[in-house]
Amino acid sequence: MRVVVEEEEAEVMYPSTPGKVKVEQRSSAAMSRQVHRCFASTGTMFLWALFLVAMTATYLSFRSLAGDAAASSSRYFPAASWGGLHWERQIRASASPRRPPGSAEGAGLSVLVTGAAGFVGAHCSLALRKRGDGVVGIDNYNSYYDPSLKKARRALLGSHGVFVVDGDINDGRLLAKLFDVVPFTHVLHLAAQAGVRYAMENPSSYVRSNVAGLVSLLESCKDADPQPAVVWASSSSVYGLNDAVPFSEAHRTDKPASLYAATKKAGEAITHTYNHIYGLSITGLRFFTVYGPWGRPDMAYFFFTRNILQGKPVTVYRGRDHVDIARDFTYIDDIVRGCLAALDTAGRSTGGGGRKRGAAPYRIFNLGNTSPVTVPALVAMLERCLMVKARRHVVEMPGNGDVPFTHANISLAREQLGYKPTTSLEMGLKKFVRWYLSYYGYNRGTHAFRNHL
Repeated sequence: MRVVVEEEEAEVMYPSTPGKVKVEQRSSAAMSRQVHRCFASTGTMFLWALFLVAMTATYLSFRSLAGDAAASSSRYFPAASWGGLHWERQIRASASPRRPPGSAEGAGLSVLVTGAAGFVGAHCSLALRKRGDGVVGIDNYNSYYDPSLKKARRALLGSHGVFVVDGDINDGRLLAKLFDVVPFTHVLHLAAQAGVRYAMENPSSYVRSNVAGLVSLLESCKDADPQPAVVWASSSSVYGLNDAVPFSEAHRTDKPASLYAATKKAGEAITHTYNHIYGLSITGLRFFTVYGPWGRPDMAYFFFTRNILQGKPVTVYRGRDHVDIARDFTYIDDIVRGCLAALDTAGRSTGGGGRKRGAAPYRIFNLGNTSPVTVPALVAMLERCLMVKARRHVVEMPGNGDVPFTHANISLAREQLGYKPTTSLEMGLKKFVRWYLSYYGYNRGTHAFRNHL
């Protein structure tokens, strides 16, 4: 090929007749060569430019995807704040039972409490620690309501020697590490996305916490060796559109009225599956409208108190045909006693390392007060406790997933757990108001007002 080219170049460069120079021919040939080289060079550059553009686009696309993945990961699982020898020592110390040798209650439990900085979680963690059980908490401090209240609960737990891990139950690596550090005898699973109405604004948070989070936790429990017994919070919301009262564990729960209720019903089905396949001891507790000190600000009794003190109106929903909405309000101390009784009577899991060796207990109980009170009556009690008249704004109940009434049948819990609620709503609200005034520094009242409480 090279020879042919050189011959062609010689034919162009040199005249066929010796002694004559064909200037025009050489000039034209030279220009042709220049144009050819120019186009060849431009084509090559164009191809390189396309290649560079493609590489740049690929890099930017990958970087964007990686950034989105990192952002998503950091949103759900922030940079790990756990691990290390000091952290493990804190976990072991918090998980160690402190009952005296030969105690009538036995050697003591070692309990992992999820949602430990939540309302029920904090109270149960304190009660377990006070009776000498080992307790380790986990909470992600989400912003569904003011996280500062959750952190105040965490500080209270810390002052009693309970260590709370800042983490998410969907983080399988963290859960695996916790079970590797401590052979927990029990898990009290109270972490959840709560609230009926919020599900209409952020439905995915309910699936993530109440379904995916539950599965993540159960996976860690079934892989643990030994397997812990699991007690978890279901909800009275699973009764949904059931109109047979009082609500019994034997009643059907296949007509949920809200996404929150549906996720809790799904949780009952999921826990039954893990009990059946892997031998996990499971106890589900259907809570009925829990209230009291350190409660949740999204609950009616809580924001009614705030609005009454601030002179703002309280919105009171009314059901169909002007029927007042009623709830089976249950004081936190009664709920805590039910939770601890469920832990104490849970029975052993029968599997280990993901394998079932025999049948394990599966139980569901109602934990309520058995005395429904209408919302207008609740407001009247708060008025007496606060010595302030409420500005009521009565409206029809919207179709947001709320049900018109709840009423617990607690016969099964009374029989098998020895559960017996003792706190009336009037007395419980007095205790709540006393805490509320102290925590939020309300100083409007007189000495007589405080003595009234």
